[in-house]
Amino acid sequence: MTKEISAGMIIYRMTNEGPKFLLLYHRGRYWNFPKGKLNEGEKNFPAALREVYEETGIGKKDLLFIDWFRVQDKFTFIKNKEKVFKTVSYYLAETDKITIRLPPDPEQQGYGWFLYRDALRMLIHPNLKKNLKNAHDLIVRKKGLLRRQTDSPKKGVNIRERSEGVL
Repeated sequence: MTKEISAGMIIYRMTNEGPKFLLLYHRGRYWNFPKGKLNEGEKNFPAALREVYEETGIGKKDLLFIDWFRVQDKFTFIKNKEKVFKTVSYYLAETDKITIRLPPDPEQQGYGWFLYRDALRMLIHPNLKKNLKNAHDLIVRKKGLLRRQTDSPKKGVNIRERSEGVL
């Protein structure tokens, strides 16, 4: 069995409607967080920073980390008729960037910033939904975002802001 180790980040930015999460579009219905494989001898966190920069153009100076949040996914899949055991570590970071720079790579075909409820619908794998929920719950606790969905927005809040991105 082959082993693969990857690292990435769950990145969000605060808006008047609440946190919006960055998802990268790959193909079909497949959306995911920015992530990638570790290089030889590389550690998880530096690899996550490198991958985020390579896939989005968002650098370390553009990120604010909350409580050094980290979740790990462990799963197996078949690649070229061989079983692969994969571990992916995700960190949580806030940014104020809106526009990102996609690499000239056919792997990422677009991106979007999604409110939590919309991001949950975009993600198709249960483990990614669970990671998003854990990240969202921490943001809500840390930022004091306990206003219920049914509460009306405060005066002056732009309620027209929607998910942005390029597809």
